[in-house]
Amino acid sequence: MINRRLFLGGASLAAGVPLLGACSPSATQTSLQSNTSGGANPGALPVSIANETGRYSDGEVLVYVVGTDLTTGGHCWVDSDGTPHPVSVDDNTDGGYADYSIPLDALPADMSLPYMSGRIYVALGGKLGIRIVIDGNGKPALQLPAGWVESDHGYGVLHDSVEFTHNEDGMFCNTSMVDQFSVPIGIRLTGDADQTTGTFVPGGRAAVFETLAADPVFSSLVVDDLRVIAPGHGLDAGLFPTDYYDPYIDAVWSHYTANDLRVTTNAGTFTGRVQGDRFVFDGGVSPISRPSTRDVLFCDGNLAAPNDGLTGPVAAILGAALNRSTLLTSAEQPTSDPDTFYLAEVTNRYAGVFHEHTVDGKAYGFAFDDVAGFASYIQDHGPAELDITLTAF
Repeated sequence: MINRRLFLGGASLAAGVPLLGACSPSATQTSLQSNTSGGANPGALPVSIANETGRYSDGEVLVYVVGTDLTTGGHCWVDSDGTPHPVSVDDNTDGGYADYSIPLDALPADMSLPYMSGRIYVALGGKLGIRIVIDGNGKPALQLPAGWVESDHGYGVLHDSVEFTHNEDGMFCNTSMVDQFSVPIGIRLTGDADQTTGTFVPGGRAAVFETLAADPVFSSLVVDDLRVIAPGHGLDAGLFPTDYYDPYIDAVWSHYTANDLRVTTNAGTFTGRVQGDRFVFDGGVSPISRPSTRDVLFCDGNLAAPNDGLTGPVAAILGAALNRSTLLTSAEQPTSDPDTFYLAEVTNRYAGVFHEHTVDGKAYGFAFDDVAGFASYIQDHGPAELDITLTAF
């Protein structure tokens, strides 16, 4: 299955950052219809964006479609006709930034998504700072917004995004809180099936902000009414304790020195124990060294998951169990009962609060949140339309 860690790898956007008014009571919806004739937009997929915020008019909502053109392999932006264009440093004309924005009320009826991998950003009440830089291979590349960085051009602007890959195999898409959360977004994908995810319950955004603001450890991640920053980025900014997970990791390492952990993946079940500073598994799985708090929150470092079909899935499951704090309550991983997640004193409460306040209980609160199917991710091999809803808040 294509998942966030794999499909976003195809659009590893540049460099300095890790990437990609009131309305009427009834939502205003702008349709982006399919151009099935191919040509400049092969595989064109119609999209609709519904503005139900209740706080911003369609003219105050800016849309950006950016990523990797899967036909050429280069970074691209998509215009209001749904046509992809290669990025260029010459695009940096708006105070040093590339203005690829399209007002929601200016989206024409014939816009659609081409074959590409990237993000659809929505910015409410202001512009985002997208800059084109030259990457290590001498090619122009997207440097995307970093809402968790105070000096970022769009730091003071409410914005969020939908991540996607659209190719000959279908449409693969998700909402994400892996880096930050600002705007509640729901997505619906129709085609071979009719699927919806990411939608918050009424008042869900406010509940997320209030819950985390009341937590003595996670409260520093709340930035006014703008956003909540993911704890990994908070750690890097000095806002979150670097040793937060140490007590839990200590307990896990101690427990599994004398007990077996069994991890089941598509490749089979692997049994492991802690030996010294490493989790050692049978079956050819590479040993996994003791992670730091940062490794757990970013699902990286000692928890990085190589795309090898063996060690990678085991590392991902171990990373998910650490974020959900289920390793001391179950020696069989992954666990699939959400009622057992986020109960320990040390746990990723940032991720947990999103699951608590979404309609389907799914969210992308950390990079391995797709383990056991709890991410706000949907896919369709015969897609007909993608609908994006900016829900009320």
